[in-house]
Amino acid sequence: MNNKTKAILALTSAVSLQGCAQLEISSTLTPGDTQALSHPEKPVYEFEKCYGVAKKGQNDCFSNGLACAGTSTEDRQKNAWIFVPEGSCSKIDGGSTSKS
Repeated sequence: MNNKTKAILALTSAVSLQGCAQLEISSTLTPGDTQALSHPEKPVYEFEKCYGVAKKGQNDCFSNGLACAGTSTEDRQKNAWIFVPEGSCSKIDGGSTSKS
């Protein structure tokens, strides 16, 4: 068996297996069944400002004394903040939801 024949057999096997996988997936759907195709709703996340945890130059926009995002001059600058998922700021070492 030459290399060309081996390549054709490998490709044929791969296509055949893909067809079987598609058949198995599609056999679980019934006509008009849109529920199986729908996507779950995206979760809604709430955020809070967390002061004192941003890396140098990684703060979010506007803090007193800072023009805008990316202008903090040191790591963990007390008046620089970033948005974090609500309730997680207090879990970060040095994090505070208020300027101090």
